[in-house]
Amino acid sequence: MKYGFVKVASAIPAVKVADTKFNLDAITKQIVVAEGQGVEIITFPELCITGYTCQDLFRQQVLLDHAEHSILMLMDLTRQLDIIAIVGAPICAGSLLLNCAVVIQQGKILGIVPKTYLPNYGEFYEKRWFASARDLSPTEIYFAGQHIKVTSEPQIFQTAEGVKFGIEICEDVWSPTPTSNVLALSGAEIIFNLSATDELIGKHNYLKQLLSQQSARTISAYVYSSCGFGESTQDVVYGGNAFVYENGTLIAEAERFSLDDQLIVSEVDVERLRTERRTNTTFTIAQKEMSTDATTGKLVARQIIKCQPLNNPETAFTLTRKINPHPFFPADNTRRAERCEEIFNIQVCGLAKRLMHTHCKTVVIGVSGGLDSTLALLVCVKTFDKLKLDRKGILGVTMPGFGTTDRTYNNALSLMRELGINTMEINIAASVTQHLKDIEHSIGSHDVTYENAQARERTQILMDLSNKYGGMVLGTGDLSELALGWCTYNGDHMSMYGVNAGVPKTLIKHLVRYVAETTDNAEESRCLLDVLNTPISPELTPATAEGEIQQKTEDLVGPYELHDFFLYYFLRHGFSPAKILYLAQYAFEDKYSEEVIKHWLNTFTRRFFNQQFKRSCLPDGPKVGTVSLSPRGDWRMPSDAVSVDWGLE
Repeated sequence: MKYGFVKVASAIPAVKVADTKFNLDAITKQIVVAEGQGVEIITFPELCITGYTCQDLFRQQVLLDHAEHSILMLMDLTRQLDIIAIVGAPICAGSLLLNCAVVIQQGKILGIVPKTYLPNYGEFYEKRWFASARDLSPTEIYFAGQHIKVTSEPQIFQTAEGVKFGIEICEDVWSPTPTSNVLALSGAEIIFNLSATDELIGKHNYLKQLLSQQSARTISAYVYSSCGFGESTQDVVYGGNAFVYENGTLIAEAERFSLDDQLIVSEVDVERLRTERRTNTTFTIAQKEMSTDATTGKLVARQIIKCQPLNNPETAFTLTRKINPHPFFPADNTRRAERCEEIFNIQVCGLAKRLMHTHCKTVVIGVSGGLDSTLALLVCVKTFDKLKLDRKGILGVTMPGFGTTDRTYNNALSLMRELGINTMEINIAASVTQHLKDIEHSIGSHDVTYENAQARERTQILMDLSNKYGGMVLGTGDLSELALGWCTYNGDHMSMYGVNAGVPKTLIKHLVRYVAETTDNAEESRCLLDVLNTPISPELTPATAEGEIQQKTEDLVGPYELHDFFLYYFLRHGFSPAKILYLAQYAFEDKYSEEVIKHWLNTFTRRFFNQQFKRSCLPDGPKVGTVSLSPRGDWRMPSDAVSVDWGLE
């Protein structure tokens, strides 16, 4: 395990019904390949040793003896391998025949887990051959040369590095009370499912929804393996399904209906799951209830089966799972459009409620021709349309200053005109010049005083106009700027409602592009696309001699796509800078070097800590995603916390 990642595999081996020698050979090959790829735990389909579709052959002692012999061979195989293998086999326990998962490591059986829920409807009739775990009293059996206890009690397996996993078999997850509920609440962080799911119209999508929801509900990783080509097609077909889910998100899957065996490998982020569970107080309460005896009130101890340490713990670890460089929005265009529409609805409903509550029919907004004010203006217009208010109640104020370029100025005017709002232009150059003169600050000194004087002058104008017209000042600052403190305290930092407070910069670009691509107004679309192509800048220092933007935000604080990546993993999952750096190297391997990522990550952590005082007194604004910096909601941090321990060497 490295940085909390555990490499797992779900295998779909070649199979011949009742041919245990052939099946053993296929399973063996996949175990060896997986171990060579650094897999720590691998799972196979239900009854993979014999084949699931043996029917009444399960009553034949020959088949049961050969299955036991195959397990013995697998035990011998694993003596020199650094891998835990979970295979399916029929096993006798006294007078009962059980459908079991067998956990094998380093030549030993760590545990045998019997299936609880036996389907006996439709095409399934497992009760014809097997007994349920609920029919079983704790029984010690001699199997594959080893004395081992078989029980219906929940079994939690724990690796030498402390990772806990549990096992359920096929129908167990389809039941109203899945076995994995108990396993997860008893500490299992990864659930392995050995299955034999046949293919029916619509069943595949239902299965994926089921597994996704179970993984999310139990805040666990869910590794699923179901038998495929080679099983009997006498009445049904098995398409071969293999999935790896992590807290509801699919991170790997096999090809359905493949005629070849398959092995899917991915990494489960156990550290992330632990963070989620610690954060989710509902999970903590349920966990306590599950571990407390209802009659006595005493804690119930769960059986913990210790796995052996790895032979070669220093084996090189590499990630195979994809790390999304832009975690705040999906890569799929269809889902992205749905996400954009949903975010707009959240922002619009938030502003609509505030306007109705205050009986306010005028909104004052500073429009600069930049990304943030553009999105805020679009939200404002959509809100007025939803409330059936005249757009003339929106007062867009453009306030050119020392650094305003023709490009942003003209885009601001064009956008306000096309949206049909009320407009006003107030040049701040003279008032700021007078202010700097009053405080005896040189106009030629383009320092932080020079910059912030402009930001505060603009905020003062907007606030005074809101008083004059009985309106509300709409904030335009976004989540990324709040994280970095890239706003002027009591300047653009302040408003009466901040509609963009929960939206990161990378997502704002997609929201603006979404409107540009869906509007029927050609000039509005052209203007929005040009806003997107304009360098991000507060335009507080003079432009170049050619009239181009000289003060570019991303040159000063770093690329926003990196900072949004840092923000997501720092805030959402509580990862260390070292792990964030590790993930960023995979996500941006073709774009940024390790040195560049490390430099801007250090900048992020330093600024994040130092600028908390601005976030401690933020205006109200709607949360739109899982990451928020509201001091009243998700993020409560002392303004004088020290960032020393979060720095990278």
